[in-house]
Amino acid sequence: MAKGLNCARKLKRTRQKFRWSDLSYKKREKGLKKKTDPLEGAPQGRGIVLEKVGIEAKQPNSAIRKCVKVQLIKNGRQVTAFAPGEGAINYIDEHDEVLIEGIGGMRGRAYGDIPGVRFKVVKVNRVALRELVTGRREKPLR
Repeated sequence: MAKGLNCARKLKRTRQKFRWSDLSYKKREKGLKKKTDPLEGAPQGRGIVLEKVGIEAKQPNSAIRKCVKVQLIKNGRQVTAFAPGEGAINYIDEHDEVLIEGIGGMRGRAYGDIPGVRFKVVKVNRVALRELVTGRREKPLR
């Protein structure tokens, strides 16, 4: 390894070369997040509810987490989104328009004990799901 007075260029070049072995740097530089992400790098996305599904929680918990299958409007991809809140699934029907966002897991992956679910429902027919659950607003008819 060069360590002399005039070796800055060589040191810089080797640092740049070995930086590609860092996974996060490689993903960022090649734009792989945007290519694989269903929302294509956007913070939120709109979609149409296809069906309601119950997903079993991972061990050691035993529960059925209420989720919905959503087809995104922008690219037609299908994703599963969690419906947070007690009784929140009752306010979501098939063919409703929902707004989804990331659930907040590590590096955009699944969160907590829900396997394979990376998104959560924020709005239903342009009304916040939290307000529907707390009873502040009623769901509009489309």
